[in-house]
Parts: sequence; C-alpha cells; structure tokens
Amino acid sequence: MGDFYQNSNITTLHNFRNRPIEDIESELMRYSEKRPMGLIIPSLYSELERPALTKIVNTLKDISYLNEIVIGLDAANEDQFKKAKEFFSVLPQHHRVIWNDGPGMKELEYKLNEQNIHPGNPGKGKNVWFCFGYMIASGRSEAIALHDADIITYNRDLLARLLYPVAKPTFNYKYCKGYYFRADEEKINGRMVRLLVTPLIRTLKKFLGPLEYLDYLDGFRYILSGEFSMRADVLKTIRIPSDWGLEVGILAEVHRNNAISRICQVEIADRYDHKHQSESFDNPDKGLSKMSFDIARSICAKLASDGAVFSEGMFRSIKATYHRIALDMVEQYNSDAVMNGLKYDRHKEERLVDQLARNVYQAGISYLSNPNQTPLIPSWKRVISAIPDLLDEFVNVVEEDNK
Repeated sequence: MGDFYQNSNITTLHNFRNRPIEDIESELMRYSEKRPMGLIIPSLYSELERPALTKIVNTLKDISYLNEIVIGLDAANEDQFKKAKEFFSVLPQHHRVIWNDGPGMKELEYKLNEQNIHPGNPGKGKNVWFCFGYMIASGRSEAIALHDADIITYNRDLLARLLYPVAKPTFNYKYCKGYYFRADEEKINGRMVRLLVTPLIRTLKKFLGPLEYLDYLDGFRYILSGEFSMRADVLKTIRIPSDWGLEVGILAEVHRNNAISRICQVEIADRYDHKHQSESFDNPDKGLSKMSFDIARSICAKLASDGAVFSEGMFRSIKATYHRIALDMVEQYNSDAVMNGLKYDRHKEERLVDQLARNVYQAGISYLSNPNQTPLIPSWKRVISAIPDLLDEFVNVVEEDNK
C-alpha cells in the first residue's frame, strides 16, 4: 500500500511495488566494492531455538553484497556459545559472534568500569552498544544495518531496502529508519506505537508546543522499529540507552548529531511480525508495562535536556490528556480494523491504555525525583579517548572466542 506522501521533514522512501528486488540487490553489489556493508543482529541464545532466526540465517546465506555480520549473543553459557558458533557457521560472509557473557568480554567491561564508563545492565541496549564497538574496531563496514533476531516475516527485501539509502553513493543519508505495517493474519499489532508513543507525542505538543524534537519524532511512521541503518562514522558519536528506551534514545542522538536532511525512513515490508511482549497488567517491571515506563521517561529526559520544565502537577495533567487522546485513537483503530476485516479487542486495548496512562505519570514522577539517573551508555568516541587500545583488545577477545 505504497503512497507518495511526505508527511514531515524526514524524507520518506516508499515502496511503490514496481522495482524488482533483484534490481536493488544488483545495485548494492556494485556499491559494496567501495562502500562495504555490514549487519548487526543482537540476539538472546533462546532465539536460536526459534524458527525465526533459522529463517533469517538461511536468507542471509544467499546475500552476496553483505560483507560482514556481527551477532551479539546474550544469556549464553560456554556450551551454548559453542552451539551458537556452529549455528552461524553456515554464513559465507565474514561473521563473528560476540559472547557477551564470556570471560574476555567481562574483563573488557571491568576495564570500562574502572574508567567510570558503565555499559549498563544486561539487555538489548548493552548488546547493541558492544556490537557498535566491534564494528568500529573491525573497520570492515561503511554502511551498517541492524535488525532483531525474531522477525517472523523476514525476507531479502527487508535488508536490501534498509541498507540502500545509506549505501547509495549519490544519496546523502547517514541514518535510515525502517518502517512497516505491524500485523499478523488476524489483527493489528504495534501497541506501543499506536497506544503510547503517538498519543503521548500529541499530548506533549499540547503542553510544550510544536518543539523541533517532538515534530521530529512525529515524522517517523514507526518510531519503535528495531530496524535501522547508518554510516560507520555515526556509530562513534551516539550514546546508547540501556533500557527499553533504546529506539527513541538512538533517534534523539541521531537528531542531536546530524542535520534533518541526513536522516530518512524507508518502507521495508508490506507486513511485519515478530515475538510479542505481554501486557504485564500485574507486573510493572516486565513486558509492555516496563517498556512503556522506560520509553516515556526517555522522552521526558530528552525534552528536559532541551529546556522543558516539568512539575508533578503538570504530569497529572499530561496523564489525563494522554488518556483522553489515546482512547480517541482506540476508536479510530477499532473502525480501521473493522473496515479491513481484522479482529479488534477494544476492551483489552482500553485496559492497556489505562495502564499506560499510569505509567506515563509514574515515569514523569520518576524523572522529577531522580533526574540524574541517565541510562545512556557513553559514546565509543569517549571510550576511545579514555582507553585508546581498547578496540584492539576487543578485536583480540572476539577473535579468540571465535576460534
């Protein structure tokens, strides 16, 4: 369902469905000679036991324009790491598995902590940060994509379209965000974008006005997508959130360091589906509940760094306004689902909005009570300044583990 509408200052690259994937891949093959391309896949060991990652690896085997693949492996003991190396050994590209729980990586982390550089608690943010560091250290790739390990609907188009905007020499983009329609065969998904981020941005605009940062976020069609690409030099300058605020945090960092004209978004799939988080109605520290808290707090922290002033009373009003806007959007999504023959559980959606409203308020109060709590991992530019030989040591650790 391609269209040509440019809805913001963020350039949107649509899929008009009239160009064969073979054509795009042929171009990428030519570009790869002067601008080598790499891929980062952050993964839990448990993903190796699911069909999605097997499909991804089988697809990647036939992608010849890809020069390098880096897999960040979390939650794996020594036996599991060995199984992971075997699992990925079918890849013909130069590839390395970073064993984040291995003794070599723990030693690196100890050296970082000694310099007051804290990679954060285990999770996707920390995993991605280490993958960025290894990509910088290896120096093998100039255009780098990242996507998750649980994409059920994965195909060649997704990666090719994701890399193309930052790989094409005549394009000027340094960062590209993927977007898509989030759904399975029966219902609309993407609850955190639909029910949290979009109504929260619209709410904050009512209180703070049309700030550049809010307009920037509002220009992305799928703010929380885990798929993006960038030029290698961008990796050194961005700080990585260590919690569920990863996607909005990276967008904020890219915005801070680059002109809007160097940022774009691209349609990478007709339909996208992956592993879903539970609503966690009864546990605020898990699932969508924890995710919504981290995302809301990350947005508040960024706005405060740009000069916004918040108060407890203001967050009470933000909660009420957000709740009303989100419920209005539930009505819109219900109509859209019915029109397209999709199921829509209105009760469950409204119950989730109730919970998200509480989390938006709690995230705001959390920021007010502890504004110095910054879950951003320092940039690799700072790491290189603090420990000049760390990147060489990093490569040695990974090479030793991958023997």
